Amino acid sequence: MRTKPNAQPNQSLIDGIATLQALASSPEPIGCRELARQLDANPTRVNRLLKTLAYLGIARQTADRKYTPGPGMHVLAAQSLFASGLIRRALPVLEGLRRFGHTVALGVLWNDSVSYLFHAPPGIEAARGLGRIGLLPATTSGIGIVLLSQLSDEEVRELYEGREIPMFPQGVEQLLATLETTRRQGHARVHVADARDHHIVAIAMGDPVHAGIAMSGWIPESATAELVAALRKAAEEIG
Repeated sequence: MRTKPNAQPNQSLIDGIATLQALASSPEPIGCRELARQLDANPTRVNRLLKTLAYLGIARQTADRKYTPGPGMHVLAAQSLFASGLIRRALPVLEGLRRFGHTVALGVLWNDSVSYLFHAPPGIEAARGLGRIGLLPATTSGIGIVLLSQLSDEEVRELYEGREIPMFPQGVEQLLATLETTRRQGHARVHVADARDHHIVAIAMGDPVHAGIAMSGWIPESATAELVAALRKAAEEIG
């Protein structure tokens, strides 16, 4: 899941991609200084990176001198989805999983967050499930938990070092215990004790693992095995 570099990584490239990703995640146009605060980075450097992205057409500057994704970012998104073929293969399979009457989701892990490529509650058209949810903390997501379980304990400790972990108030040891259970089971079952009081059942997919699929809703323990079997079959069909 997280490849260690064989040589010294290029910090300029890392900073540029971090700036691009933060811009893509912003729900509204954002100024240079605010973006620098989010990244805990030097404003002058972030400003230079944003101007470079704007020059390339990947970012666009608004009338009030804030930045928002430009046409180049949409082109990159479309090209990446086309090249991977993941969404094209997954959509008909995910549509089939909706027969269970639960929310169906497909997502990928990005650092400590999950990006949902597809998230469709019961009753909405499948097409509306594309890109309807942005980044969410991985530890609040069944897909996040099952994908984090693919990392080593050392990598998880490094990822969350010195930070609070959503849904894990006792810290990283509590999270590692959940991940060990997930590895042993081969799937994640997460209880989200919010107003919906719902459950998430998720599995990792791909060889090597590159994404996760899940169903969520009111899921009794007795229904878990059937849903896991359906998710595994779906993962095989998607490839």
